[in-house]
Amino acid sequence: MGTGAITGFVDVAQLVLYAFWIFFAGLIYYLARENRREGYPLESHRGTTHDGWIGIPAPKTYRLHDGTEIQVPSGSAGGQHYSAERTYGNEGSPIDPVGNPLLAGVGSGAWAARADHPDMDAHGQPKIRPLAVCPGFEVSENDPDPRGMQVLDPYGDSAGTVRELWVDGPEMMFRYLEVELADGSRRALVPMTFCRITRQAVHVHALLAAQWGDVPATRGTDTITLLEEEKISAYFGAGLLYAEPHRLEPLV
Repeated sequence: MGTGAITGFVDVAQLVLYAFWIFFAGLIYYLARENRREGYPLESHRGTTHDGWIGIPAPKTYRLHDGTEIQVPSGSAGGQHYSAERTYGNEGSPIDPVGNPLLAGVGSGAWAARADHPDMDAHGQPKIRPLAVCPGFEVSENDPDPRGMQVLDPYGDSAGTVRELWVDGPEMMFRYLEVELADGSRRALVPMTFCRITRQAVHVHALLAAQWGDVPATRGTDTITLLEEEKISAYFGAGLLYAEPHRLEPLV
C-alpha cells in the first residue's frame, strides 16, 4: 500500500475529503437556520404560522449598542397589519389593497416593522437631522438649492414648497426634502430618491398633488424614526403603482 493508505480501498485523503463534505454540509445547514432569526415563523393568509421545513434556531439574546437587549427569533410573526384581500382563495394568490392603496402596506407600498426610534450615529446622536441644525453641512455651490422651490407632480400641479433639507451626517448626503404642503396644513418629508431637482422646480412623479396630505408624519420636528422612514418611503413607493389606475396596467 502507498503512503497514507489505510486499507487497499481507503486512504487519508479520502477521509479528509469526506470530513470536509460533512463539515461543509453542516455549515450550510447552520447558516440556513441562522438566516431565519428574522422573518419567521411564516404567516399564511389563513392566520396560521409555520417554521418552514428546515426549522428556526433557538432564541438568542443580543445586546445592542445602546444597552437594550433583543431576543430573536421572538416567536412572533411580526404583527404588521396591512389592508388587502386575496384575489383568489388558494394559497399564494395575489392580494389587492383595500381602501386607500397608498396606505394599505402591500405591493410597492409594503413596509417592515422597524424600531420606532431614530437611527443613531457612533456618538449617540440621530443620524438624520434638518440641515439647519447640522453645522458644517451646506448645499454645494455647483448644485441647485431646492429650498424655496415648488414641488410639482407629473401634471405640473404644485404639491407644496421645499422649506428644508434633511441630511444624513455620517453618510454625508441628503436624505429628505421637507415640503410645506400647498394648503399650508403641515409639512411632509419626501425621500430624495423620489425627487428630480432642476434649476426651476422639484419634480416628484410618484404622487399626485392631492395625495400629499396623507404622507405619514413624524412625531418630532427634527428627528425621524426608523419606522417612520419605512412608512414614508412605502407611501411614495406605493404611489409609483397605485397613484393612478392606469399605472396598474401593462405598458404595451
